[in-house]
Amino acid sequence: MPVRSANPIRARSLIRDNLEKQAGCLNLIHSRMPNIKVFSGTSHPDLAQRIVDRLGIDLGKVVTKKFSNLETCVEIGESVRGEDVYIVQSGSGEINDNLMELLIMINACKIASASRVTAVIPCFPYARQDKKDKAGGEDKEENKLAKKNYDWKFRSRAPISAKLVANMLSVAGADHIITMDLHASQIQGFFDIPVDNLYAEPAVLKWIKENIPEWKNSIIVSPDAGGAKRVTSIADRLNVEFALIHKERKKANEVASMVLVGDVKDKIAILVDDMADTCGTIVHAADRLVEAGATKVYAILTHGIFSGPAISRINNACFEAVVVTNTIPQDGHMRDCPKIQCIDVSMMFAEAVRRTHNGESVSYLFSNVPY
Repeated sequence: MPVRSANPIRARSLIRDNLEKQAGCLNLIHSRMPNIKVFSGTSHPDLAQRIVDRLGIDLGKVVTKKFSNLETCVEIGESVRGEDVYIVQSGSGEINDNLMELLIMINACKIASASRVTAVIPCFPYARQDKKDKAGGEDKEENKLAKKNYDWKFRSRAPISAKLVANMLSVAGADHIITMDLHASQIQGFFDIPVDNLYAEPAVLKWIKENIPEWKNSIIVSPDAGGAKRVTSIADRLNVEFALIHKERKKANEVASMVLVGDVKDKIAILVDDMADTCGTIVHAADRLVEAGATKVYAILTHGIFSGPAISRINNACFEAVVVTNTIPQDGHMRDCPKIQCIDVSMMFAEAVRRTHNGESVSYLFSNVPY
């Protein structure tokens, strides 16, 4: 609205004041929303490239190398002063080296005067070691050899390594964490900084509707009691039934039986879990579902780690398909196993980065896939 005044000097003064206020507002917005820089660690450069391609920016320059004694050295190749920095590094491959590399990159950006440093960790490392009730936090039947001498009376001295990782990230200088499908939701409480835990569920629902023609005759199955909440949420949104498998153990390292709770006869069974490592649990679960009369069995997993005998187990199992997201690189696994299919979730991370940078809510991503 134009400034009107009978006194031309007074009018010029009012105009000048308005312009100064507008400039002040613009400077305030600029101070809150600095320029954005996205850097990639060595664990998953393909995902980082997909994220920046969607954002329409270039990947930041960074050089990572190792000294002869295998110490990690990271050099940030461009200025990050006053920038909003995002570092993409997944908990896969050589996990310890990749975690140390992430910590060094965070600290390098922080001491180079970055305005904010956000760690984008698609697969959070050490997430299974989130409590003291069992050794290493993994399924006993998948680790018989490593844990055959484990005595459960020592479980009170097991580490809570996920909390340690949270402390390390905070001390390194991270201001914010973006991750996906944490193994245990309480890990968010291990941090004193904001944590955005994205969900693969919207992308999973989209894949089911587009790739399973008879999905209305399906049943969503959890391979253990711990995943009941996850499968009930998916079953409710698809308006289908759900079931779960309860593992009974006679000894610490031996599964005596797998009890199926629910009716899967003449239905398409869709096993859903947050991660699969050596795939012992999901393969046994698939066999149990076929015995119970399921016509087809699919497995949908957020984090496909696939270590040890996992690939051979999947090849020999009765799965129609094993579907994973690309929070972990899957190109090699897909070459070795034609049953493995991949859901791209880079658009969800890219949208989370964009919304965080612009100060917008990310809750939209909890139930929708960005297009």
